[in-house]
Amino acid sequence: MLSIKPTLKMALEDYFQELLDLLFPAIHEQVDWPKGYSFLDKELQQVTADASSGRRYADKLTKVYARDGSETWVLIHVEVQGEPEDDFAERMYTYQYRLRDRYGMDVVSLAVLADIRERFRPTAFRYQRWGCELTFTFPMAKLIDWEARWTELEASDNVFALVVMAQVKAKRLKNGASRKDTKVALTRLLFERGYQREQIVRLFNIIDWLIQLPKGLEPAFLQAVYAIEEEKHMPYINTAERLGIEKGRQEGRQEGQLEAKQETAMNLIKLGILSDEQIAEATGLTVANVQSLRVEDKH
Repeated sequence: MLSIKPTLKMALEDYFQELLDLLFPAIHEQVDWPKGYSFLDKELQQVTADASSGRRYADKLTKVYARDGSETWVLIHVEVQGEPEDDFAERMYTYQYRLRDRYGMDVVSLAVLADIRERFRPTAFRYQRWGCELTFTFPMAKLIDWEARWTELEASDNVFALVVMAQVKAKRLKNGASRKDTKVALTRLLFERGYQREQIVRLFNIIDWLIQLPKGLEPAFLQAVYAIEEEKHMPYINTAERLGIEKGRQEGRQEGQLEAKQETAMNLIKLGILSDEQIAEATGLTVANVQSLRVEDKH
């Protein structure tokens, strides 16, 4: 099972209100923010655990309160899709009806598309058979659309604007030197916005995760960061924190490699040809891991 980088998920949680304000302002206006909000990740996992529509990128399910004066609470399901997927809209519908069936509440499904394929813009799921017809539509935000509004992002006081800038550049830029220059520019921007130390470190971690550099360019990037800190008199990114970031990266890579092996093993199990020992040898998993996946597949 593939997944979006952990820090992007953290950004959705840390800056949920800011995300809605930037990407879905009309919906942001309908929420009674003083009443607070809460995340329902475990509930979402329970609802979508056996969903069969494609890969699962269920990122954040959030309980909020509407401003219309009613006692009703609304579930806002935010989908962050890293790569184009043919069954994306159907999966959005699957999550929608399961959540509504479980909670009996209004469910607002939102799609945040982080890919760079211009024509991939799903906003509805439809089917029709013998006079029975269903149409499910959902609001969608395509991050690359902000490239045409880049000056707005640079001038915005919304912290999620920096996350969008980093994600877009992470997708667009492949040249190492260009990625380094952009990463330095974004780091400078967050220092210049007058944020508190905790905010700067949190945003730096997100930018650092999203825009990764070849190891050969890391020293030059760090030197540039230290120069900015000295210039601004803000020594916030110390060596210990940097080492912590690198450790997190390594753990993230290892988790991604394990998930890829497990996905391959599940595909081989479904074929029903190879034994557990053969699958273990082919994927690098242990026989016990394969046996566990086989049990999971039966359920």
